[in-house]
Amino acid sequence: MSRIMIIGAGGVARVAAFKCAQHPEVFSEFMIASRTVSKCDAIAADIRQQLGYDKITTRAIDAEDVPALTALLQEYQPKLVVHLALPYQDLTIMDACLNAGVHYLDTANYEPKEEAKFEYGHQWAYQERFKEAGLTAILGCGFDPGVTQVFTSYAAKHHFDEIHYLDIVDANAGDHGKAFATNFNPEINIREITQNGKYWENGEWVEISPFSIKKDLNYPDVGPKASYVLYHEELESLVKNFPTIKRARFWMTFGEEYLTHLRVIQNIGMAGIEPVMHQGHEIIPLEFLKTVLPDPGSLGDNYTGQTSIGCRIKGIKDGKDKTYYIWNNCSHAAAFEETGAQGVSYTTGVPAMTGAMMFLTGEWTGAGVFNVEEFNPDPFLEKLGPHGLEWHEAVGIDTEMEYPN
Repeated sequence: MSRIMIIGAGGVARVAAFKCAQHPEVFSEFMIASRTVSKCDAIAADIRQQLGYDKITTRAIDAEDVPALTALLQEYQPKLVVHLALPYQDLTIMDACLNAGVHYLDTANYEPKEEAKFEYGHQWAYQERFKEAGLTAILGCGFDPGVTQVFTSYAAKHHFDEIHYLDIVDANAGDHGKAFATNFNPEINIREITQNGKYWENGEWVEISPFSIKKDLNYPDVGPKASYVLYHEELESLVKNFPTIKRARFWMTFGEEYLTHLRVIQNIGMAGIEPVMHQGHEIIPLEFLKTVLPDPGSLGDNYTGQTSIGCRIKGIKDGKDKTYYIWNNCSHAAAFEETGAQGVSYTTGVPAMTGAMMFLTGEWTGAGVFNVEEFNPDPFLEKLGPHGLEWHEAVGIDTEMEYPN
């Protein structure tokens, strides 16, 4: 049906490419482009060998070089760019898409290199440019952000007249056997979790110190896990698009060993993003740390356990209080067997492919910049389970969250 370009060659791009190749009726051909073309070639070779799909082109590209990327888009002429590289590159890729007349999809909001600050304002500012160009930009179509917003939209459509309390809960109950490793890009991961936490309550943002709010939560088929309130970008768009929300929080699980390593990394300055001099060369400590930590793409082999991510919601339906929980569990081992990537990459790559499919098949349309909860959630969730991320829901449950009287 359509050709697309995948930018990036990490674990998420690997999963998305595998899933696209499983649906040639929609993805008739695609290009994988990244700074290191050998990584693109390795993904393409694995897909050809395992799936017999050979409509793949690879190319080296610096996604921050707008003229070069624009030229590549004009040469290949994809209908859609699926950006699965670094969030630092969101704006340059959006600029190139506008230059070349190509639609855009990503999985994480823009983050400036010089500041660990996550907000959609940088990309929402492109609204008029995409609208005037007749192009669609779909923001944050991974799992969180992404599926969690679709879950919330589905709940609002089918279960609530008003959503009042939203808690997004994210547990990784897997074991990769490493002393310390991040499940996605270490630069992004460490910056994300070491900034101040933040949640929405009564019409304003409440800022907290990192890891200062903790709660033991029970996750389906996982059990109790220590969970901490962090700030996550989907909260910003959800409270904007569902203004009845009184409180919105994001929780993520961390083991004590992980937190101990993280504290040491911070205490010795290795989480820094400001340049320092080392033997006459300027380096950024966090970028150096990334080079010595395990590659997230290498964690899949022998990775046991599963992830459990979902939304716990309280609101009003027909004048009565109602609680609701919608979630997905993903096996690391099953994800690796299918795609050669671990579960965290799988839970991001599958929604990216599914969102691309929604756009290419005409289920999600419109000119401008959109967060995924602004589209119809039903066709997306109809495909998500068959694509490998089965979801579940429960009504009238104890959400384990406290609510004002």
